[in-house]
Amino acid sequence: MLLWPTTRTRRCLIEQRAGCFLVQLAALDVVARHIDCAVPAHESGGRAPVTGAMTMFKGAKGIHRKMADQKTVYDVTYDLLRSLGLTTVFGNPGSTEETFLKNFPDDFTYVLGLQEASVMAMADGFAQSTGKPALVNVHTGAGTGNAMGSLIAAYRGNTPLIVTAGQQTREMVLCEPYLSNPEETVLPQPWVKWAYQPARAQDVPAAFMRAYAIAVQPPAGPVFLSIPLDDWDKPALGPAVVRTVSHRVSPDTQRLGGFAERINRAQRPVLVYGPEIDRSGAWDAGVAFAEKLGAPVYTAPLPDRASFPEDHRLYQGPLPMTIAGATDVLRGHDLAIVIGAQVFRYYPYVAGDYLPEGTDLLQITNDPALAAAAPVGDSALGDSLLALEHLVGMVDDHSDRNVPAAPVHTSTVDAEPAGAQQQPDQPHLSCQQEGASQYECESPDNVQVNDPPSADHYYSVLG
Repeated sequence: MLLWPTTRTRRCLIEQRAGCFLVQLAALDVVARHIDCAVPAHESGGRAPVTGAMTMFKGAKGIHRKMADQKTVYDVTYDLLRSLGLTTVFGNPGSTEETFLKNFPDDFTYVLGLQEASVMAMADGFAQSTGKPALVNVHTGAGTGNAMGSLIAAYRGNTPLIVTAGQQTREMVLCEPYLSNPEETVLPQPWVKWAYQPARAQDVPAAFMRAYAIAVQPPAGPVFLSIPLDDWDKPALGPAVVRTVSHRVSPDTQRLGGFAERINRAQRPVLVYGPEIDRSGAWDAGVAFAEKLGAPVYTAPLPDRASFPEDHRLYQGPLPMTIAGATDVLRGHDLAIVIGAQVFRYYPYVAGDYLPEGTDLLQITNDPALAAAAPVGDSALGDSLLALEHLVGMVDDHSDRNVPAAPVHTSTVDAEPAGAQQQPDQPHLSCQQEGASQYECESPDNVQVNDPPSADHYYSVLG
């Protein structure tokens, strides 16, 4: 319908309120003429039905109802997190995170930390103990900076973390206001598998889904999302798409068959186990493989997980961290089989050959980067559990091989090691003596956590 007035004074006031158009027509004389030649209003006593206006008003009410029912980015994202089991949030919030945390759902748990390094470390431990990803919420650029040390540890430990940080309102980001991060995806690099800030608010739920998929796929690790604070109240496009992804990569059976042939030809094989064995749940499979092969077992240098029982008759202790030290231990073995570990995590630098003469090396890892970084040997990609379950049926039984037990060290050390010079004003308790005193006093139920790599030698010789 078209509405147009006569020559008398009148006005048309149109107000837009919450998506509903209210048309107010105030005039002494309004002529309503239909395109289909309906009777004008003044010819019908001013009472001709204004059909188009009524249709518009009813349609506006429908729009208002639809908008009221539409979920926000906040609603859809929390529904997605709930579906993925990410209901525990570790964080140290600030103003840029308040919109994410407002009306915090009753079925979610928030673990508060007073500094982001602690928050990240708590989430790391939680994810490792539960075997599931953890959600971390830090405060914009400054909070991400505070968390970097713990983020590096999580990355090195292959811990699946979804790290989120608030960002300033999109409308202000261009002028770099206070508490903004102008290079939001650069700061956490290279210690995350993926860093992203959604191009629009409606992409936030899908970005979470992609972050989850990347974090849990091998090799697992942390990911990072930067989310502007005004995104959460924006209308969503619809419910998030919930997806599943594989947590394991099956090894190439043909390549494993070639590895098995080389293992069967070896006369003096040695095993080096790494943290991927424990992360993949391959503890029992690793024991079964070592026992059938009848080979001594070392743990890879600087392991972040225990992957073989240290009281087992085949266990020889940790492999030295230096190039020269590892080569000395491997000397006399014709084949080193490294499963679930880097070749090798060296520290500090002590020059030497990467392998002794006459020793070959095979590596199985789920990390393409570690396979590429190995300075020697041949590599196969695959999950440690799946690889061990295949290999144990391919190798010959040499369980009767004579493997000397690892030397047993006592806690007795000299009060003054040879060559030590007395310092009159300083206590001269060496690292070795300190380690021995702990060993002598500790209970079998104690858990010892070793932080400095330089102390590994002293603790390893104590058994």
